Amino acid sequence: MSSHRPAPEHTHPADVPLLNALDALADPVRIQLVRELAGSEDWTRTCGSFDVPVRKAAISHHFSVLRAAGLVEQRDMGPKRVNRLRRPEFDARFPGLLDLVLRADRED
Repeated sequence: MSSHRPAPEHTHPADVPLLNALDALADPVRIQLVRELAGSEDWTRTCGSFDVPVRKAAISHHFSVLRAAGLVEQRDMGPKRVNRLRRPEFDARFPGLLDLVLRADRED
């Protein structure tokens, strides 16, 4: 049986310009998604498991932006799509950026 949707496309962080990364991290919903992923084990969070104030279509858009910025990797497990923060790869490309973003968020 084939998948009902195409596999997500991912951009490797090495191919992401700094302004794209900053743009992806400038949205409060995406910051929340990144924060929750940072506190979760890889591949344990489905797209519907995040506590964000937007509808399913908007969550899909936000994950698309995060994938394009090299921040998130997704894969399908049965009918669900699971996620992981690409922290090691992103940190190699932009050392300290996620630390700053996550720390600044806690200080607000």
